[in-house]
Amino acid sequence: MVISIILMNVERSKINEVAAALAEIKGISEVYSVSGKYDLVAIARVENNEKLSDLVTRQMLKLEGIRKTETMLAFQSYSRHDLDAMFSIGLDGI
Repeated sequence: MVISIILMNVERSKINEVAAALAEIKGISEVYSVSGKYDLVAIARVENNEKLSDLVTRQMLKLEGIRKTETMLAFQSYSRHDLDAMFSIGLDGI
């Protein structure tokens, strides 16, 4: 599984609309409205790099209001929680 963190700058008037649309995209597990340099942060969990590429360069590109993105790949998770078990439920079809 490929996990990525996608940081976004979004037109101020479209933050809620873009966040809701992102949350509906298959492969996006969470979307956060945040303070600081970025407006939204999305967590993507997909099977492989090709699906991540499709998500970022095709599906997200269709959303009006996203001005800039920065995508980071997660190499390893450090958590007290078993994140793989939590997020593997129902992800067979991703």
